[in-house]
Amino acid sequence: MNPENKERSDIGDVETSGDSYHLNISTNQQDERMKRAAAKELIEKLYFQLIEGCGNLDCTNDHCASSIKHSLCSNEAAAMAITIVKSNQAKLCGARPIKVARQASGSHSPSTSAQEQSQPVDASGEELPNSVNIQSTKAKKLTETKIKSKTSTHSPSKKFHLYLTEDIIYELLETGKEEASYSHLNQTIGRVFSDADFLKRSFLKYSSNTPKKEPKFCLESKNDDVDVSTGDLDKDIDSLQVSEQDACYSRTLSAASASDDNNITVDIESVRRVYARLFALPGLPFQNCLINAVTTLSLSYQVELKYHRSKEKTRNFLNPFVIVMEIPELQNTEYLKSALPEFCKAAAELSVDSQAALARLWMHYGRERLQDMVNTLQQLITVKVVDSQDLRSYTVADDVTVLAAARLLKVVFYANLLAGRRDSSEQVTRELQVEDADEESMQDFFQGAMGSPKEAKAPVEDKLAKEISLRMIDVREPVIPYANFHNDIVSEQLETDRSFHDHFCVNFPFLLTIPAKVQGLYFEHRLRMFQERRYSVLQALVHDAQPNPYLRLRVRRDNIIDDALVRLEMIAMENPTDLKKQLYVEFEGEQGIDEGGVSKEFFQLVVDYLFNPDYAMFTCDPETNVVWFNTTSFETDRQFTLIGIILGLAIYNNVILDIHFPMVVYRKLMGKVGVFEDLKDSHPTIAKSLQTLLDYDGDDVEDVFMLSFRVGYSDVFGATLTHDLKEDADKIPVNRANREEFTNLYADFLLNKMASRQFRAFKAGFQMVTDVSPLKQLFRPDELEILVCGSKDFDFNALEGSTEYDNGYSKNHSTIRQFWEVVHDMSDEQKKALLMFTTGSDRVPAGGLSKLKMIIARHGPDSER
Repeated sequence: MNPENKERSDIGDVETSGDSYHLNISTNQQDERMKRAAAKELIEKLYFQLIEGCGNLDCTNDHCASSIKHSLCSNEAAAMAITIVKSNQAKLCGARPIKVARQASGSHSPSTSAQEQSQPVDASGEELPNSVNIQSTKAKKLTETKIKSKTSTHSPSKKFHLYLTEDIIYELLETGKEEASYSHLNQTIGRVFSDADFLKRSFLKYSSNTPKKEPKFCLESKNDDVDVSTGDLDKDIDSLQVSEQDACYSRTLSAASASDDNNITVDIESVRRVYARLFALPGLPFQNCLINAVTTLSLSYQVELKYHRSKEKTRNFLNPFVIVMEIPELQNTEYLKSALPEFCKAAAELSVDSQAALARLWMHYGRERLQDMVNTLQQLITVKVVDSQDLRSYTVADDVTVLAAARLLKVVFYANLLAGRRDSSEQVTRELQVEDADEESMQDFFQGAMGSPKEAKAPVEDKLAKEISLRMIDVREPVIPYANFHNDIVSEQLETDRSFHDHFCVNFPFLLTIPAKVQGLYFEHRLRMFQERRYSVLQALVHDAQPNPYLRLRVRRDNIIDDALVRLEMIAMENPTDLKKQLYVEFEGEQGIDEGGVSKEFFQLVVDYLFNPDYAMFTCDPETNVVWFNTTSFETDRQFTLIGIILGLAIYNNVILDIHFPMVVYRKLMGKVGVFEDLKDSHPTIAKSLQTLLDYDGDDVEDVFMLSFRVGYSDVFGATLTHDLKEDADKIPVNRANREEFTNLYADFLLNKMASRQFRAFKAGFQMVTDVSPLKQLFRPDELEILVCGSKDFDFNALEGSTEYDNGYSKNHSTIRQFWEVVHDMSDEQKKALLMFTTGSDRVPAGGLSKLKMIIARHGPDSER
């Protein structure tokens, strides 16, 4: 190297070769700290050169943003700056990067400042001779023009923000208001919201003793004793940290509490205040930048979650999902086009534990905010389905956007459940133990009946529910009603026959209305019937036997219970899977083919007989007209098992029954146990008395009520019997301290222990038919009641609206108008009789009478008769 190209600085030698600068680090121990400072300064200048450029439109420096074809993010620029210094190939352009230290106000004019920036500099910031880097006159003019054009957006007084806080946004808003331009606000929002690393560390929670500081770029050393000698330059550069948020940021912001789920550390209230200020701006000048940034952010997250799953465990990874979901205008058309769909696709890629963390966070949002999130996602689903439903090959279950939005809505749904009123953990633990015991007994029964393990299809597991340890049936009252999650458009357009095959209905039952679920369950059961039919024919061909594709019941009207009991019991013992075949009923001595009507009549006759008070299998409450198991009945468990089988067969064959069970029966069928709250439906008189005991304010409970832990009840003959709720019950008086324990034990005795034998047999018969049905995954107990008994809404106006006409009749025909006038004047009993005459059942199907497809047709021409 020529001597004239070598200069001596205070910290070392700087060699120039063309437009290259090499920092030669000496081994003088006294200059180590200054050498480290030089290295850090060189990296910092390279960083800003890679980010902002030199301002020269004709720049050919590969290490300058003015010549690089694509822009670099902050992390890429920092890493590249370190790599360049390590390779000893650092090149600084003749013009300084526009991002320079702030000058004292009034010290230089703009022209002077621009001129100074155009001077070549070395690593220490000193000007180099003009001969080192001489630009043409044209290049100088272009440089000055570009610098002047950027003065409004890149002036030294404007800061390069690498994350956002509430104060930063307010400062940008004030600056934009003063300058009558929000360009810097737009650039900052676009930069931060499009970069996951920036947004992860925005709007973080502060500790009470941590001051809020303006973020800045800085270079920090992990070790003050870094050796920057020439031989250890690589190791020493590695010890230098380009810290956009880490070192300086860690001194500015505090970490959130360790109890935060998955390190979600967003200050929600701060984010909401910021959005309120931003969206109060006239014309929303930042909105396009925000939409584009969210779209870019979502696409990057999709890639990270697909190919770099390990990053999901990093700190603050979920913060951007929380921040974006707080955008108040997500329901608007601009967001529904690209930003929100891509965001939902990114959220759909989250692991189950991350989704559970979001659910646990959102459960604290309150009803109003949760409802806003539900409305936003429902809007996206509805718009997507409506826009695509006319396409010939379109199916809801295959729509990627609908699936992604449904997965995110499922997280909100479980947040709603977590925030609702739930059963106690002790009760849930007990229920799981009871369910395991019932499952073992059923397995033992089927083993003895078939001699081989029972064929069963494993139910679709809800991984999110398992992760947060919550079942839908454990929630007594959610914050938002279940009906608010139903999507009528999806329920109408859903292809239920194939959606069950794709598990759409089972994975997202909260989206579907009850009629859609009933229809889907019907297709699922029909598919199972066809499978059993094909299997039966195949077995007949293999064994050269008569095929038996149906569940045939041949009964006598005058002995229907015994005939049905014997036949069904034989089938249950020989091959319980035959119960899943299509039911075919024949009445002995009568001709007819069962196309559904004969089966409905069979069910009605059996139910009327078994629930007859004279049969004494059930007791009926005269106040509510609900029935309960007669614990002193002389009937064996076989009859109760038969009732369970009948109930299961009715569901399996889509038949509605006239049964008046209290809600607690359906809850117990789905794995719950009865508690005091359930007494209001099954034993209303006792429930009122116990509630009076609990509400009594006086201290003389023992003297006023004169109760002990020994309770009495009557048998079928009216004799009084007693039961001890605990040991030495007659010696323990009920007082103010133990009255809650007394009510809980009493309710447990009435609902669970007293009728345990009868209910166990009843449930066993029910599970023989529904063990492989997705009943529990689809329906809640209140929906199961509607599935069994039908709706209680006799809205004949809805039936009139859904009725079709044929053979000359129309809704405006005089005969039709007169017919409906007569129908609307009927009593409820007469309307039930009309339903029985026209449909074979006096029950209203799930979804109301509008779901009945009744056709009124003229039978031949008019006559004089």
